[in-house]
Amino acid sequence: MSEPEVLIDVRDGLGLITLNRPRAINALNHPMASAILEALRAWADDDGVRAVVLTGAGERGLCAGGDIVAIHRDAKNAVENGDTAGVDSPSGRFWRDEYILNALIGRYTKPYVAIMDGIVMGGGVGLSGHAGHRVVTERSMVGMPETGIGFVPDVGGTHLLSRAPGEIGTHVALTTARMSAGDAIAAGFADYFVPSEQIPALLDALRTADPEVAIAKFAQPAPVSAFVANRDWIDSCYGADTVEEIVSRLQSDGRAEAARAAVDILAKSPVALKVTLRSLRSARADANLVETLNREYRVSIAALGTHDLVEGIRAQVIDKDRDPHWSPATLAEVTGADVEAYFRELGDRELGSVHAVPTMPRPTATTPLGSPMSGLDRERNTK
Repeated sequence: MSEPEVLIDVRDGLGLITLNRPRAINALNHPMASAILEALRAWADDDGVRAVVLTGAGERGLCAGGDIVAIHRDAKNAVENGDTAGVDSPSGRFWRDEYILNALIGRYTKPYVAIMDGIVMGGGVGLSGHAGHRVVTERSMVGMPETGIGFVPDVGGTHLLSRAPGEIGTHVALTTARMSAGDAIAAGFADYFVPSEQIPALLDALRTADPEVAIAKFAQPAPVSAFVANRDWIDSCYGADTVEEIVSRLQSDGRAEAARAAVDILAKSPVALKVTLRSLRSARADANLVETLNREYRVSIAALGTHDLVEGIRAQVIDKDRDPHWSPATLAEVTGADVEAYFRELGDRELGSVHAVPTMPRPTATTPLGSPMSGLDRERNTK
């Protein structure tokens, strides 16, 4: 009998969540998200659980993202058959529960410690980036690779990216640049640096000490961030209002790093790039994570019926030829209507209400994390 894809246990007052698909770098699927959501809801009112710890099995990473092969199947079916019932597709149902889980993590009532060792991409960021205590190591590689597959950053990724210093988040989102431990901390995706060899000792210390005390025993100064070192050209180039102008500034900057960034951007889905930039700029004005997740759900559902999502996953994961043929093929061919289509409201199929949800500060040792939610509407009704 095979082991569960996520291991859930309570030991020494800790709620332990271990993503357990090491061969797939612990890629997240719907049953895994549902199991984690159920556990977190139960532990919120369990006096026997004082803190939660998230880890990933194996040596390669916490989580490589969502199960995009399954998403490709749904997207291909939608495009070929003209299926517009994205919210009722397997991917639509998965995203609904996944985003509710992301919001719950961001407002959890108890300390939630995410060990972001190794690869942490896409859906892995959703499980860890909204946690109260986020630990990276020298092996950490954090990123939002969505535009490279014709998709748009989700799982609250645009919330985090939009709040990174200056235009670092825009650079990461449009180029799909990977963040090192130092970059992740500088960009607001992580809080602490702990060498990977110290992680077993940290996990042991968490059994007897509060998270902030245990982590303080092993945390070291954050490594230097390459993004911070390049803030001058990143901020000046990515501060433009359009993707076309961003690319033009990068190409004219004169530095090799900026020129490489322009090449990276132009390899991505043109429509996904424009939708991503609009999403990032909109997220900056959101009062909280819930508002951003509502928008991301609309965008994700819309993307499910597009050529570029099918083609992007095909090129990167299915056929692995790394030669996607985007449609529209260039930034100039993407119309305002093309972009607007991603943001249409879903009526009574919306993820949840964003009204009457108070803004919450990032949790600290002295700031409570807020209250748990069993759905976005429930959160609204209990505030």
